Amino acid sequence: MEKVKLHINRERLKQSIATLGAIGMNAQGGLDRTTFTEVELKAREWLKAELENLGLNVHVDEAANIWGKRPGEKALQSIVFGSHIDTVPNGGKYDGALGVLIAVEIMKVLQEKGVKTQHPFELISFSAEEPNPFGLSTFGSRAISGKLTGSDLLGVQDHEGTLITDALTAAGGNPDQFQLCVRGKDEFAAYVEVHIEQGKRLLNANIPVGIVTAITGIYREEVQIKGVANHAGTTLMEDRMDALVAAASLIGALEDICASYPAKELVGTIGKIDAYPNSANIIPGEVILAVEIRGETQEQIAAARQLWDKQKATVVQKRGVTLEATTKLNQAPAQMSETVMEACEQGTRQLGLTSMRLGSMAGHDAAHMASLTKSGMIFVPSLEGKSHCPEEESRISDIEKVANVLLQTLLTLDEQEG
Repeated sequence: MEKVKLHINRERLKQSIATLGAIGMNAQGGLDRTTFTEVELKAREWLKAELENLGLNVHVDEAANIWGKRPGEKALQSIVFGSHIDTVPNGGKYDGALGVLIAVEIMKVLQEKGVKTQHPFELISFSAEEPNPFGLSTFGSRAISGKLTGSDLLGVQDHEGTLITDALTAAGGNPDQFQLCVRGKDEFAAYVEVHIEQGKRLLNANIPVGIVTAITGIYREEVQIKGVANHAGTTLMEDRMDALVAAASLIGALEDICASYPAKELVGTIGKIDAYPNSANIIPGEVILAVEIRGETQEQIAAARQLWDKQKATVVQKRGVTLEATTKLNQAPAQMSETVMEACEQGTRQLGLTSMRLGSMAGHDAAHMASLTKSGMIFVPSLEGKSHCPEEESRISDIEKVANVLLQTLLTLDEQEG
């Protein structure tokens, strides 16, 4: 069958979204399907059954990633596609899961139509992509790319005292032989991931297909500001060294830096504040800020950090406080493959659709897969730009379009890379 005539089954995909979306639904209509919980294990069993019913070679690796492999006609590298099925607390049913469900649907279409590919096709559902109680996000993709090792798991536990090694074992992983999940650069021909945009750029432009150019770099630091705690009633304003007032100046400064930066995809956030002693009648003597800066290029992040460092020095001088900054994460942006982007654009044109290139402002498993193979991502428009909440939604018409673009992209890569 001519590849352009292949299309996914819209109603079947819609039903799959509803079925998986019911696993872990809470009273507010959101999903509580956090990594390695009982509910997430139930979703894993559902997914494995779907893959086994398709006759795929189903395998759970040492990091508890779920693989479903369809053989190719030749002894070539695998073309991989998928995403993740874990959610944030009270999250939505599209983030991550949509990429896996579209991958399942594509496998169903290939089976139904008897399509033979040169390369093996591998579906992947990565473990623990989202931030989780164990503090190890993009767990599965970091594991297979060798960035997360067995030693990183030692002693790690959630707030209830559950060891990640025990939780991983329950999910089908193997912490004792964790290194065996690492994959080589010679094993994959390409990786492509579908994801919701989690923003409004596609929606505002009325374009159904987003082709990702790069995945944001993320810089995080913890800033400790020390002033002097004192009585809130007896200490005159001129005698104060208020750590929280100094922190407030920094919060405004970071917003000004990022709001005035020429590149709109350079963003900064202070999302966590701890003030001590945290009492109504005591001047705060210490404040700890969690600071994050994201950008599409290392140069953007470096420029913003330079401006941020100047503002920190200014606040120290003006307020008389002391300040110590500790880097917590410095993840470089991951460029997506031009080969994959062009294949996506070719598929879009073949289907008579329009697309636009854009950077991803959120982190994804594809960032780590880019260290192993040619990687790419395709975005589906998000209604109102909402994500990580029960209101997260994408139109089935847009989902269908992007699913068909992914199908065409994979078949194009299969031809090109053969």
